[in-house]
Amino acid sequence: MSKKAKKTAAQPAPRATPKAASRGQPKTATKGPANTLNGATAERIAIALEAIAGHLSAASPAAGRPESFGSADAFVWHPDGRLSPVPRVSRVELGLLKGIDRMRDILIENTERFADGLPANNALLWGARGMGKSSLVKATHADINVDRKPADRLKLIEIHREDIESLPGLMDLLRSSDFRFIVFCDDLSFDGNDASYKSLKAVLEGGIEGRPDNVILYATSNRRHLLAREMIENERSTAINPGEAVEEKVSLSDRFGLWLGFHRCSQDEYLAMVRGYCGHFGIEIADEELEREALEWSTTRGSRSGRVAWQFTQELAGRLGVRLAGK
Repeated sequence: MSKKAKKTAAQPAPRATPKAASRGQPKTATKGPANTLNGATAERIAIALEAIAGHLSAASPAAGRPESFGSADAFVWHPDGRLSPVPRVSRVELGLLKGIDRMRDILIENTERFADGLPANNALLWGARGMGKSSLVKATHADINVDRKPADRLKLIEIHREDIESLPGLMDLLRSSDFRFIVFCDDLSFDGNDASYKSLKAVLEGGIEGRPDNVILYATSNRRHLLAREMIENERSTAINPGEAVEEKVSLSDRFGLWLGFHRCSQDEYLAMVRGYCGHFGIEIADEELEREALEWSTTRGSRSGRVAWQFTQELAGRLGVRLAGK
């Protein structure tokens, strides 16, 4: 062997430094069994989640389908598109609502016309707290349905104030049904920079599609114009054209064709409510004692209203051991 060949053979092969070998290349995991285990676990989790989602999707959408409206007379709307049936509505019988005879007669007449397929107005029930606004809506709905066939019964759908922006979606769902609906929003009002009232305006009158013929809207509020006074004043003081800014917001209540005002009741009306409740539920007590205690109760509450009368009746019934069955 020549000297040159020996010298070449004696030289060791150059070794790549770890830094050079790893430059620009991602590190690879060396624990194969662990990776296999993690992959299998993730797959099992994914299969379980798919099964849960399948069960949920099979159970919940049925409540919002038009064919399910025959299952109940009342529903609660959820912004995800579900309508939850309410088997038993919390309501007061129409005959127990005292001191609001005029408003009661007007709302019943309007609702009857709507139920019969005749023109009727959206209604805004506004005024003093505890005077039976929401109770009147629910009692009217029950009274209208007393002698109606299942196919002709009115459906009551409650939409919560915070979900009012989803109202157009609810209208789309109801539009294709053969039933007629009262869409009811309790304690409706708007504050600050809340712009969701525009969704309500569009449904009431201003949208292209408008309100479906088989839907009427009833709302209750402590405010006649649904907006706080300071909200209206702020619009007047900051807008470039104050008149137009205020008009846009105030016009919301104008789109309810029927305004029913509820005012604080007199002492005689308050006592009539108490006596009506006691007579209905069989609470026996001397009239003089009943009057004295009822007035004392209203004084401690600082107001007279149907709600205060009902709260006193519950207190009295509990003290005398009388059950308020069927309330």
